[in-house]
Amino acid sequence: MKTPVWIAISIYVLVALLKKQFGWNQSLYEILQILSVTLFRKTPISQAFLNLDASQLTTDPCIQLNLFDF
Repeated sequence: MKTPVWIAISIYVLVALLKKQFGWNQSLYEILQILSVTLFRKTPISQAFLNLDASQLTTDPCIQLNLFDF
């Protein structure tokens, strides 16, 4: 049970450091939501936080990376 707690704490600290380094205005919760939605998109992370509104947080399967590129 200790491992998931330490992983969550580590991710929280890393996201807090990213927020401070890049000067993002969103809350940590919003940043985590954006990262979870854009994780498999072909979008640079720095661009994922520019001019983002709630309507863009829906997943769009057409721009998701393919697992097998045949």
